[in-house]
Amino acid sequence: MQDMFADGAQERANVYDLDSNDPEGRLVSRAGVDPAQVQHIGMLMGALGRLRDAEQELSDASLKYMRLNETDMRALHFLIVAGNRGDLATPGTIASHLKISSASTTKLLDRLERAGHIVRRPHPTDRRALAISITPETHEAAMNTVGKQHAKRFHAAARLTPAEREVVIRFLDDMASEIRIGSDDWPSQDEAPAR
Repeated sequence: MQDMFADGAQERANVYDLDSNDPEGRLVSRAGVDPAQVQHIGMLMGALGRLRDAEQELSDASLKYMRLNETDMRALHFLIVAGNRGDLATPGTIASHLKISSASTTKLLDRLERAGHIVRRPHPTDRRALAISITPETHEAAMNTVGKQHAKRFHAAARLTPAEREVVIRFLDDMASEIRIGSDDWPSQDEAPAR
C-alpha cells in the first residue's frame, strides 16, 4: 500500500482522483470516456481543491488576525461593500444577507459593537430602524489583510483572455448548478445513519 502522506501534493491529488473516490463507478460512469480524459478531469478537480485549500487558509488567517468568527467576517464584508456602494445597511439587510434570524443578528451586532468593529446610528429616514456601519479602523484592517489577498484573484482573472474567462465562468456556474442541493437530492435527517 502506498504511503499517501509521504508527499503532501500526491495526497491532495489522490483525494480528488475519480478512481480513488469511486473505483467501482457507482457515482460516475466512465463508459465511453477515455482514461486520459478521466485523469485530466481529476487534475482539474485537484486544482479546484488547491483553490479551496488556499481560500480556507486565507479565511483561517483572517479570522485569527481579526479575532472573529466566519459570520462576523461575512457581516463586516457586507458592511464594507454597502459602504462602498453608498447603501445603508440595517439589521434587516444584514440578517437577509447572512440568512440568520433577527435574534442572531442582534447578538452579532452586539458582539461587533462591543469589539469596536461597527457603529449603530439612527436611520436617516426611518425612525424605527438603525443604520449600521463599519468603523474606519476595522475597515482599514480588513482592507490591508484579507481584502488585499482577495484582490489578488483579479490578477489571475486578468491574465486570461476574454474567451478563457467565458469558459471559466460557464464551468464554475455549471459546477455550482450541479452540486447545489435540491429537495430531492439530499436525504432528510430521518434517513441519516444512526450514530
